[in-house]
Amino acid sequence: MEWSNQTTVLEFILLGLTEHVELSSLLFLVFLIMYTMNLLGNGIMISVIAGNSQLHTPMYFFLCNLSFVDMCFSSVTVPKLLSNLIFDSKTISFSQCIAQLYFFILFAGLECIFLSIMAYDRYVAICNPLHYITIMNKKVCLSMLVATWTISFLHALLHTLLMCRLSFCKSNEIQHFFCDLTPMIQLSCTDTSINELVIFTEGSLLAVLPFLIILISYIRIIIAILKIKSTGGRWKTFSTCSSHLTVVTLFYGTLIFMYFRPSSSYSMAKDRITSVVYNVLSPMLNPFIYSLRNRDVKMALKRVLHRKRSSRGEHSTMNDHSH
Repeated sequence: MEWSNQTTVLEFILLGLTEHVELSSLLFLVFLIMYTMNLLGNGIMISVIAGNSQLHTPMYFFLCNLSFVDMCFSSVTVPKLLSNLIFDSKTISFSQCIAQLYFFILFAGLECIFLSIMAYDRYVAICNPLHYITIMNKKVCLSMLVATWTISFLHALLHTLLMCRLSFCKSNEIQHFFCDLTPMIQLSCTDTSINELVIFTEGSLLAVLPFLIILISYIRIIIAILKIKSTGGRWKTFSTCSSHLTVVTLFYGTLIFMYFRPSSSYSMAKDRITSVVYNVLSPMLNPFIYSLRNRDVKMALKRVLHRKRSSRGEHSTMNDHSH
C-alpha cells in the first residue's frame, strides 16, 4: 500500500513469515509449541536455581537472569506473530511498533552482555580458581547486573528515540514479522544517515565488544585446558563451559549472519528465517542445553522431582490412613 508524501503512517502492516496463507495454521501450531516450551523450560530453570541453595553461585545467578531475558525476548515478538498467523488483521499501531522495537533491542542487548559475563565467569573459575570467590563476589555480581541493565536500557532508548524522529510516508508495509530497525528504516521518507551511523558504531560496539570478551575468555580457557595432563581432567574442565559455548554459538552465529554480512547478500526471506532462530529457537533451546549438559542442574532437577514424588507419596499415605 503506497501512501502520499503528505500522509503520515499511523499504523503498520506486518507481512509476516510467509505469503502462503495455507501454512498459517501449521506455523501457528509450531510457534505456539515452541513458545510454550520456552516459557516452561526457562520458568523451570529459574525455579530450580532459586529453590536450590547449592546453585546460589555467580554462574547460576547469571544463568537465572539469562533465562528471564530469554522468556521476555520471545514474548516481545512471538505473541504478535501468533496473533497475525491466526487472525486476518496484521496491523500494528505506530506506538505499539515503537514499543516492540524498544523492548526487542533492550532484551537483545541484555542477551549479548549476559553471555559475555558468563564467559568471563567461566574464565575466572578455570584460570583463577583460587581467587574466584574474591573476584566474583556478591557485590561485583550485583554491580555487573545493574551495569548490564543500565547499558541495555540506554542503548535501546537511543535507537528508539532516533527512530521516533523519522517520518514514515513511503509505505506502511513492514517486510518482517516484527518491528526491527532495518525494515523500518527502509520505509522512512526522511534522512536516515544518523540512524545508520549509530547502528554501525554504537550498535555494533554493543554486539562486538561482548563477543570479543567471549572470544578472549574462551581462548584463555582452551589454553588452560590444554595444560591439563590427564584427558579426564581436560574433559571435566571443558564440560563446565560446554553448554554455555553451545548457547553462544547458536545466538552469535545467527546474529553475525543477520547483521554482519555484505549488503549485496541481503534477503528478506533469509532475514526472517534467521530472526526466528535467535527470537524463538535459541531462547527455547537454552534451558534444555544447560539442563542436559550441566551435571549440577540435572542433579538439582532430580532432587526437585524426588521431593515432589515423596510429597505425593506422603499425601496418598495420609489419605489411605484417613479412610
